[in-house]
Amino acid sequence: MKYEVIIGLEIHIETKTNTKMFSSASSLFDAPANSNVSVVDMAFPGTLPTVNKKAVQNAIMLGHALNMEIDDELHFDRKNYFYSDLPKGYQITQQRRPIGSNGYLDIYVNDTKKRIRIERIHMEEDTAKQIHLGEVTLIDYNRAGNPLVELVTEPDLRSADEAMAFVEAVREIVTFLEISDGKMEEGSLRCDVNISLRPVGVSKFGNKVEIKNMNSISNIGKAIETEIKRQSELLDKGLEVESETRRYDDALKDTITMRKKDESVDYRYIPEGNILPISLSKEFIDATIREMKELPSVKRERYFEEFKLNAHEVNILLQDKDLTSYFDEAARDVKNYKTLINWVIGEFSSYLNKEGKNAKSVALSPQNTSKLVNLIDNGTISNSQARELFAHIIETNEDPETKAKALNLMQVSDTDFILSVINEVINENLNVIDDIKAGKDRAMGFLVGQVMKKTKGKVNPALASKLMKQEIDKR
Repeated sequence: MKYEVIIGLEIHIETKTNTKMFSSASSLFDAPANSNVSVVDMAFPGTLPTVNKKAVQNAIMLGHALNMEIDDELHFDRKNYFYSDLPKGYQITQQRRPIGSNGYLDIYVNDTKKRIRIERIHMEEDTAKQIHLGEVTLIDYNRAGNPLVELVTEPDLRSADEAMAFVEAVREIVTFLEISDGKMEEGSLRCDVNISLRPVGVSKFGNKVEIKNMNSISNIGKAIETEIKRQSELLDKGLEVESETRRYDDALKDTITMRKKDESVDYRYIPEGNILPISLSKEFIDATIREMKELPSVKRERYFEEFKLNAHEVNILLQDKDLTSYFDEAARDVKNYKTLINWVIGEFSSYLNKEGKNAKSVALSPQNTSKLVNLIDNGTISNSQARELFAHIIETNEDPETKAKALNLMQVSDTDFILSVINEVINENLNVIDDIKAGKDRAMGFLVGQVMKKTKGKVNPALASKLMKQEIDKR
C-alpha cells in the first residue's frame, strides 16, 4: 500500500544574549560546569525573574523573518513538571499567547518552492544539561535558564528532504540575523520530528511518533527515512503504529523507543505570577525590525540578480555566514564575480577545510583576495600562478601584486618574446601543422601546451593561442 508521510517539526533555538532569559547569570557556552548559575536560576526563595530585553528582540526579529503576526503584549506561563533538569519544578514559557503566530516559510526542494505554515514561535527558558555516567547522572545547571525560542510548524512537510530543507532554512535565518549561532552539535538548535503515515487518499491522520533531540540535519533525514520504513512495514502487516517518543541512534541506523504515550501529559499551565504582562509599543517593535540584518532570502535573490551566481554557488555560500561575509566584502572591489566565486568556493574554501579554519580566522583580507582575483581576471597571472601566490600570502596578507613581482610570478605578455617561443615550438613540430589545418583542435592545444611548458607557465595562454593561430595561418 502507498502511504502519505505527514511531518511536523518543533525546533528549539537558543538565542544569543549575554545573560539568561530571566536572570543576570552569563549564558556563555562551554564554561566550567555549574559556574554560570544564579540564585534566580536555582529558584531560591525570595528571588524574582526579570525578562531579558535582547531575548525579546531576537524573538521579534525571528517572527518577522517568518512572516508572523507579532503579539504586542508579552504573557508568560508556568509549565509544571518535575524532572532533575528543571530546578524550579516548572518552566517559564508562553503557552496562551505566543509572541509570534500564523507565519510561513518558503523552502526549495529540487528547485521547487513549497510554503510551510508555522503555527507559532514562543519564548521560554532552557533546562539544565544531564550527563549520564553509567548508573550516575550529573547535572550542569549552566544551561538552565538560557533563552530559547521554540518554533512549531503545521504538519505540512511530506518528506525527509522537505524537513531537512526547512531546518536548514531556519538555521540560515537565525545565523544571518545573528540571533543564534545555529550550531546543532552544541545544542544551539535542536529539533523534534513528529511523523505519521496514512494511506494515500485518506484524510485522517495516523498515530504520531515523536523523534526527540535531533542534533544534525543529516540525522534528521536519516531518522525520518528510517521511521517511514518502520511504520510502513507495521501498517503493511496490519499492525498499529503506537504513539510514542523515540530517539535516533546513528550507530544502529535505527529509531529506539524512549517512552510510550499512553495518555497526554497534563502540564497544569498557569500564568506566571512573578511576571506581569508587558506591553510592547509599536515603536519598539518597528525599531527592532529596522535593526535586522539582511535575510538570507534577500541575500539569495541579490546574488542571483546582481552577481549572476547559480543556485549551487549560492547554496554553498549560504551554508557559511563567515564565508558569505567574506565574499560580500571582496565583491566590492571586483568586476568579474564569476572569477571571485570560483576562487572563494574553490581554492579558498579548500584551504579553510584542510586547515580547520573559518573565513574570519585567516590573515588574508577580503580586499587582498579582490586584488588576487583581479590579477587573474586581467591576465597578469595565470590560475596556476595564483595558486602559488595564494600559498605565500594566505597567512601573511601581503599585497598580491607586490608579492607576485617578488616571486617572478607575473605572466609574460611581451608579444615579441611569445612569438619567438611560438616559432621555436612550430619548427620543432612541423608535422603537427597539417593536423591543425585538417581541423584537429587537439593539435593546436598541444602546441600551445608546449609554449606554456617552455615558458614555465608564465605566458598568457589566451594570447599565446591567438598568436599561435596567426603564425600557423602564415605557413
